[in-house]
Parts: sequence; C-alpha cells; structure tokens
Amino acid sequence: MLKPISLSLTAILFHREREREREREMRFTDSPVIELPVRDALLSIQQDNGSFHVGTTVWPCSLVLVKFADRWLPITSTASDPNPNPYAALLDFRNKRAVEIGAGCGAAGMGLHLLGLHDVVLTDIAPVMPALKRNLKRNKSVLGKTLKTAQLYWTKPDQIKALGAPFDLVIATDVVYIEESVGPLIAAMDALVGDGGAVLLGYQLRSPEAHRLFWELCGRVFDIEKVPHEHLHPEYAYEETDVYILRKKL
Repeated sequence: MLKPISLSLTAILFHREREREREREMRFTDSPVIELPVRDALLSIQQDNGSFHVGTTVWPCSLVLVKFADRWLPITSTASDPNPNPYAALLDFRNKRAVEIGAGCGAAGMGLHLLGLHDVVLTDIAPVMPALKRNLKRNKSVLGKTLKTAQLYWTKPDQIKALGAPFDLVIATDVVYIEESVGPLIAAMDALVGDGGAVLLGYQLRSPEAHRLFWELCGRVFDIEKVPHEHLHPEYAYEETDVYILRKKL
C-alpha cells in the first residue's frame, strides 16, 4: 500500500517543481521593480518573484498592450489626414467603461488609466489582491486617485454579475497559461464585454495545450483581429508577444 502512495507523492512533487520551473522561465525580469513610462508619467510597479502566485509578477504583455495604446492614442485629426489612425475609435477612451481581468500587479490597468481610461476596475483572485492594491497605493500620486478593484474568480458567475456588465472594454494580458482555466476565461470575457465592445488581449504562448484550446473556443465566440507586429510600440515589440482585438460575433 505504501509504494503506490509514495509514487503518487513523488509525481505530485515532480509536477509542482516543473510548474515552478516553467514559471521561472516565463518571468520577464527578476528585477523587484519595473518602470513603465506612459506619456509624461512613470509607473513604478513592484513585483514578488518569490511568490507562488504568477499574478504577483509583471508579465511583458501588460507593458506591450499599454505601449501599443500609447503609440496609437487618438489625437486631433482631420478627415483628409493622409495617414488615418486605424485604432482611433477603439482607443478613444472617453466615456468608456472597462474591466481588467487577471490584473496581477496592475500594470495594464494603471497604464491605460493614464491614457484616459478613467472608468476602469481591476480584478484578480484573492491571493493576488494584496500585490495589486500595494501597487495602486504605490502609484497613487501618479494616477491621481486609487483605482477601483474587485475580487474575481472566472468560475463564479455571481462575482461576474456584481461587476455590472456590459463593459465597453475588457482588458486581459498574459491570462492564457493553464488549459483548465481557458473555458471559464472565455465565458467571463463573453459575459463582461458588451455587444459593441472589445476585448484588448495581450498574448504570449505559455502552454501549447492552453493555446490550442483558447483559440479554438475563442473563434466560436469572437471575431479575432491580430494587430500587426509593426503597429506595436517599437521599443516594446517583443518577439513572442502580440496584441489582439476580440469582438463578439453578432
């Protein structure tokens, strides 16, 4: 009886160690503080690489998404502009409501707030909330206020409902890395975004299994637009990261 139990425990410990190795490989940088310039402001984001929760680490897609928006933020133009902004309507944040899911340390939500997305609530699971709130407090003087937060597990419809959908924008960066969470993730995005809204997705392949399932299910619910890599901010166009715009199929 002892041998099977021993083998089972060994397998569990091996699996956990592999997960930790994968998390270490996924990490963007070991620096305890990440700085993100947004227009004339500078966010200072503290991360905890020693934590067992991936949400307490700053992942690159959050930075890539913010700097993409920073590059294409609409400015006054005329109808005769020879180089019209293809993302002007999408990134005109005036009077738009937004929610960030899997906010982690809050880099994406804070960055987009500085670009004019003032009505935004940042969400994550309970173990990550202390890191999120700590970074919001750390950057309060830059943000001008403390941004709204809410606890959200994608598997809990009551928490999704309590957020007050529909939203004009759903922000999600580096949220696809566990196959088991893909179905609840897409269901949450579908429930939160309005019919005329969009999901701004910062994406990097983390798990082949999660990757295949995500895009299979995503294609059933959303029309998918991939932002050309040359449209990303040149200083934040990391080779393996992409930005997608997802809109509900009508």
